[in-house]
Amino acid sequence: MELNIATPEGAKGTVAVSEVTFGREFNQDLVHQAVVAYMAGARQGTKAQKNRSDVSGGGKKPWRQKGTGRARAGTIRSPLWRSGGVTFAADPRDHSVKLNKKMYRAALRCILSELARQERLVVVESFNVDAPKTKQLVSKLAQFDLSEALIVTEEVSENLYLASRNLHKIDVRDVQAIDPVSLIRFDKVVVTVSALKKIEEVLG
Repeated sequence: MELNIATPEGAKGTVAVSEVTFGREFNQDLVHQAVVAYMAGARQGTKAQKNRSDVSGGGKKPWRQKGTGRARAGTIRSPLWRSGGVTFAADPRDHSVKLNKKMYRAALRCILSELARQERLVVVESFNVDAPKTKQLVSKLAQFDLSEALIVTEEVSENLYLASRNLHKIDVRDVQAIDPVSLIRFDKVVVTVSALKKIEEVLG
């Protein structure tokens, strides 16, 4: 299987890629599971409240059971009292969903294959900027008629990272940092030839 290498002048040459990584049939259910697992894993879940057993104090009965004319009370930390605990208090929660590595990698292969089929995968020889200037990056993207894209390189250079920070429709990742959500989110995915080979090593 071969993919075209894009240049500002148009397609120039091809690069051979593995059918296993870039020629898979799209499996919607598998991709859905991978996206759900990734997004669930990104949730914090650090909510916390104190119930009646967590609030300090309240070990002593405030007053005797009978004879005072007041309502019965066993602890000053009852949820009915001011400064008492919270009824059904929220606890920290782990939202992560288990997904096997094999399934996760297969989902990435499905997405990359579909991107290639839809011609949303733009392969370039290299992608970098000379200085950390947003204007330079915008100009380079315009050469490929791109305004919204995920740029995947083997290693992200500091200049490219700094130049992309002000562009909310542009994201820069290295091969190890790609995920199902970022691959689906952008209209185009720009991949360098060296990154393409690295992806095949990781997912092949």
